[in-house]
Amino acid sequence: MLAESYSHTTAQIDAGALIGDQCQLWINVQVREGAEIGRGCILSKDVYIDKNVTIGNHCKIQNSVSVYQGVTLEDDVFVGPNACFTNDKVPRAFNADWQISPTLVKKGSSIGANATIICGVTIGEYAMIAAGSVVTKDVAPFTLVMGNPARYVAHIDKLGNKVTNG
Repeated sequence: MLAESYSHTTAQIDAGALIGDQCQLWINVQVREGAEIGRGCILSKDVYIDKNVTIGNHCKIQNSVSVYQGVTLEDDVFVGPNACFTNDKVPRAFNADWQISPTLVKKGSSIGANATIICGVTIGEYAMIAAGSVVTKDVAPFTLVMGNPARYVAHIDKLGNKVTNG
C-alpha cells in the first residue's frame, strides 16, 4: 500500500476534512468539511462524503456511493457500488425544520451493490446486506439479510460464510 494518501486530480477535498494515511481517493470523489476518513480507506469513482460524516479505518466504498450527514461507518466496512444511504425519515423539499436520523454501520459489515439503507438503523458487526436489498430496521450482528424489505436469511461467520439458514 501507499505510504501516503493518494487523491486523483479530480477529487475535491475540503480543507476542513481529515483524511487518514494510506487512503486512495479516486476520480470525482468529494469529501466535505468536517468529514473524517480513517487510515487505509479506498473511495472509488464518484463517491460523495457529506459534511461531518465519520468513516473508520480500512473501509472500501465503491463507485457512485453517497454517504450523507448522520451516517457513521466503523472500521473495515465495505459499501458496494450505487448503494444508497438516506438521512431524513420524512423528506420534503419545503421542510426547513427537517431532522437528521443517524445511521450506524458497525465494524466489518458489508453492504451489497444497489442496497438502500433507510436512516435510523444500526447494522451490526460483520452483518451482510445482499445486493439490491432495502434495509428498514436494525440488522443483528453476523447475519445475512436480503430483499425488500430486507429480512433475515442466515447466520454468518466473520468471513461472510453461512453458518445456519433462516
